[in-house]
Amino acid sequence: MAVVKLEDLGASVSGLGRMPVVRQVAAMVGVAAAVAIGVAVALWAQRPPMVPLYGSLAAQDAAEVAEALRQAGASFRLDPATGAILVPEAKVHELRLRLAEAGLPRGADTGFELLDQQQGFGTSRFIEQARYQRALEGELARTISALASVESARVHLAVPRPSVFLREREEPSASVLVRLRPGRTLERPQVDAIVHLVASSVPGLKASRVKVVDHKGRLLTRDESGLAGLSTRQLEYQKAVEERYAERVRQLLAPVVGADGVRVQVAADLDFTATEFTRESFDPQRSAVRSEESSEEVSGGAEPAGVPGALSNQPPAEPELVPGAQPVSPPEQSPVRNSARRVVRNYEIDRTISHVREPVGRISRLSVAVLVDDRVVTREDGTTARQPRTPEEMERITALVRQAVGFDQARGDTVSVINASFQPPAAPEPLPEPALWERPWVWALAKQVAAAALILLLILVVLRPLVRGAAQAGAAPPPAPALPPGAGGAAQPAQLQGPQPQRPASFEEQLGAAQTVASQDPKRAAQVVKTWLASDG
Repeated sequence: MAVVKLEDLGASVSGLGRMPVVRQVAAMVGVAAAVAIGVAVALWAQRPPMVPLYGSLAAQDAAEVAEALRQAGASFRLDPATGAILVPEAKVHELRLRLAEAGLPRGADTGFELLDQQQGFGTSRFIEQARYQRALEGELARTISALASVESARVHLAVPRPSVFLREREEPSASVLVRLRPGRTLERPQVDAIVHLVASSVPGLKASRVKVVDHKGRLLTRDESGLAGLSTRQLEYQKAVEERYAERVRQLLAPVVGADGVRVQVAADLDFTATEFTRESFDPQRSAVRSEESSEEVSGGAEPAGVPGALSNQPPAEPELVPGAQPVSPPEQSPVRNSARRVVRNYEIDRTISHVREPVGRISRLSVAVLVDDRVVTREDGTTARQPRTPEEMERITALVRQAVGFDQARGDTVSVINASFQPPAAPEPLPEPALWERPWVWALAKQVAAAALILLLILVVLRPLVRGAAQAGAAPPPAPALPPGAGGAAQPAQLQGPQPQRPASFEEQLGAAQTVASQDPKRAAQVVKTWLASDG
């Protein structure tokens, strides 16, 4: 078999030499193009799939990453359309770990290292302040990007110039743009943490003047001004209270009825009225003498009596005697004495002054609804059945729920516990099997098959016809023109005689045919003459 191939190869080479120059060049170009395409297809089939190493990199970071990959000897290439760095899919995680160990990529944000750059002579104060503000923005962006849910962040600070006039002073403000990782969200505590982080890093910046926006354009900070902010916080607090009470009931009943055998809903009426009052009270039963002051005045001697005036100076009238009455002697005049006494006592009375501020968000009323599943029992034959719970069980469960939520009948709390049969959960549908063409190994196999088919097509369509034509040309030389008898000797090869014409050609026709062949193909004519000389010798 190998001998036949070598003979065919030799015949092809010799046949290629007998072709015209134009056909030789075309054949050589075709063979070279076929070989180049075949090699390219083979390399494409063996090349592993390339994926981007990072989603988007700045030009400086891309240059540093490319240099690190080049020094590590890792295979990579640059996408001419997007400029992304592509690496083999099987090594993307390993290369990312290596680059992370080297501290790459560094990121486009610039922090306080901006201040280490050499400043030109005569830099103005405005440029220094702007550079410091830019460095502070970069440091804040780096800190915010350290959160697990944040992929990158940008911070913009608006710090007005200080003014000596109080009326013209403006407060600083800040805006934060965060790009979240796929499938991640920021909870309210995380947003508040970002706001207070930025507000604490800038002197004079209040938390109310910091706004946080995500990459989808949604405002994450809540408006604290007006009733809208209060209503939002009240609803969040009410929801937290209800969830806390519901979780208490679930944790208490889960060991008894099972985690899937209880459903709890709690409605809490909260009083958000802010009330403050001051009260002053006195206790009369509790008193003590604080101080006492007493004074007494006494005066003696006869003093005039009566009403002053002319009538009081007249003598008294004669008394009239009543028959049978004894005369009465006038009373003796006693000396007149005057006395005055005054006592002042100060008492200290028990006094209480209290300033009361009632808490905001007090629970005015609780309504608890609990739904309990039936009890599952196992029969003697091993099958299971559902049975309603007994009234005694329901009373115990109700008592447990009341104790868990702190039931207070005085404020109108209600607890309702109902037993019902739950519907069995539907069996989860199996995940759909990926289609055959969606599996990675199918694409890899298809790539190999396509490369083999293309190479085979090049061999059958391009190389084989060229080789076959050259082999035929080398194995069967063209017939020589028929010459008159005796012109070239009696012994002529059978190949040079050609097909015998129906009628003998004249000498002029044979000579013209020989001249035509010699002018069109000199090499072939020389070969014929060489054959004649060899046969004559």
